Amino acid sequence: MSTPTSPRRRMSGIGRVLVVVYAILALGATGRSVVQIIERFHHAPLAFTLSGLSALVYILATLALVFSASRVWYRIAWVAICFELVGVLSIGTLSLMRPELFPEATVWSFYGMGYVFVPLVLPFLGLWWLTTHRPARAQAAAPAVTA
Repeated sequence: MSTPTSPRRRMSGIGRVLVVVYAILALGATGRSVVQIIERFHHAPLAFTLSGLSALVYILATLALVFSASRVWYRIAWVAICFELVGVLSIGTLSLMRPELFPEATVWSFYGMGYVFVPLVLPFLGLWWLTTHRPARAQAAAPAVTA
């Protein structure tokens, strides 16, 4: 049972859609990176390591969004999604400028073209959602003790 001062809130609407998309991307990136690392790691170690890193970021972002009513998880969501944004922008740019570094695509290569650019758009939506859905502050502060 939830009280008025409880930090728990029900996620609905766009928040649920965002979590589902992050979860799907987490599963896709994890599956892709595991197969790449097991079967062909020697062929493109940088690309496949980055695919594994992106999978971990998507898993963390998914969990952080689910539990973002907590201040700690809210902060973790910010860090994970900002890291994701920097990753997709830097790896996307690097894969265009230095394609020889990426003999095989990663989740973030070419700004997520292999995933219909969802990796490029998703962090912007995630940051927007976090900005507009801050965790509630506790209603009653602990009373100060005076002597």
